[in-house]
Amino acid sequence: QVQLVESGGGLVQAGGSLRLSCAASTTVLSFNSMGWFRQVPGKQRELVALITSSGSTNYADSVKGRFSISRDNTKNMVYLQMNSLKPEDTAVYYCNAAAILYQYWGQGTQVTVSS
Repeated sequence: QVQLVESGGGLVQAGGSLRLSCAASTTVLSFNSMGWFRQVPGKQRELVALITSSGSTNYADSVKGRFSISRDNTKNMVYLQMNSLKPEDTAVYYCNAAAILYQYWGQGTQVTVSS
C-alpha cells in the first residue's frame, strides 16, 4: 500500500511563502505523475500543480508564476513552493500520485493565508 504524507502547511500572512512536502513510501518514479490538489469546504478538489515522470510540469492558471512543483527522486519527495500567497489560496492541500490503474492521496495539510 502506497502512503503519501504531507507536511509544511500552516498559517501565513498574505504575500508570504510556504513549502509543502510530500513523502512517498515508494519511489516517485513509479508513478506517471505526482501532483498537488487543494480543496475548500463546499467545493470540488482542484489541481494546483502536477509533475510527470519525465519532469514536465503543469499549473493551475491561478497559481502560475507563484507556485513551483519539484521532485527529489533520491528522497522520494515532492515539494510545492508557494510564494506570494493570497487569502484565496487557503485550502487543504493534498498530495496525489497517479499510476496507470490507481491513484493515491495523502491525508492533506491545511494552508491558511490571512489578509
